[in-house]
Amino acid sequence: MGCHELKLNRIPFFSAFSTLSPNISQVHAMDDAPVSGGGLSHNGKFSYGYASSPGKRSSMEDFYETRIDGVDGEIVGLFGVFDGHGGVRAAEYVKKNLFSNLISHPKFISDTKSAISDAYNHTDSEYLKSEKNHHKDAGSTASTAILVGDRLLVANVGDSRAVICRGGNAIAVSRDHKPDQTDERRRIEDAGGFVMWAGTWRVGGVLAVSRAFGDRLLKQYVVADPEIQEEKVDSSLEFLILASDGLWDVVSNEEAVALIKPIEDAEEASKRLMQEAYQRGSADNITCVVVRFLMNQGTSSRSSTLAPGN
Repeated sequence: MGCHELKLNRIPFFSAFSTLSPNISQVHAMDDAPVSGGGLSHNGKFSYGYASSPGKRSSMEDFYETRIDGVDGEIVGLFGVFDGHGGVRAAEYVKKNLFSNLISHPKFISDTKSAISDAYNHTDSEYLKSEKNHHKDAGSTASTAILVGDRLLVANVGDSRAVICRGGNAIAVSRDHKPDQTDERRRIEDAGGFVMWAGTWRVGGVLAVSRAFGDRLLKQYVVADPEIQEEKVDSSLEFLILASDGLWDVVSNEEAVALIKPIEDAEEASKRLMQEAYQRGSADNITCVVVRFLMNQGTSSRSSTLAPGN
């Protein structure tokens, strides 16, 4: 059975929701065929789209989440890309649990950064507890974006990446966690681990990322502590791209921004990025999420509902 066959065979769906509706989220299936979809926030302040494909790989280990919730009367957007390795279990678990753990954190509104850090580490420890009886050692990256009011908080573990377009310029708002980075190598070695070359730089000669969920056998060195960057949502912030390394391996930050800048529809923009990565020979699963900020459109779309994806 292929990895992609382990996932729920459900079709993405969207539904209308009120400002305070809890846990509004589409469920997605990762089958051999590419999937895409998108929607618009109830207050008309942002639209989003996603596209995901196994690419040239026979199995699918990428997951994503695009979710809108009401927390303390505030509309919150939660977007994530989760790139699994060693199987699907870690990525699937993080997709299902990370955002629920985050929005239920008592300090989610009052101290969002500490809530994000706590939620990442709590989700990691709970996943490891759930995996005690499994012999394989799965792991996952997590690149997430949380929209709360005029704040955009990007949190990253691993080598999926977040890039914004602000004032027409491409700006990386996350850092790829690679074992050969000076500070990451020092942290790993200080913990008693080592980094060596095995086709690429790897923790313990095994893992090509230095931070991840799961990876129980390397957990002492491969942490799930997120690096968090905050951006102000204003008229200069045009859009955000979250994507797995299946995109970034073959498309630069600047190329990605230039490719989709003219494409107003966020789902079409996500599909364009996915297709470009495939055409450039990406050898990995490819998952892209695009969030467009609609600051200049006012709130005329307040009554609109989420449109179903293709």
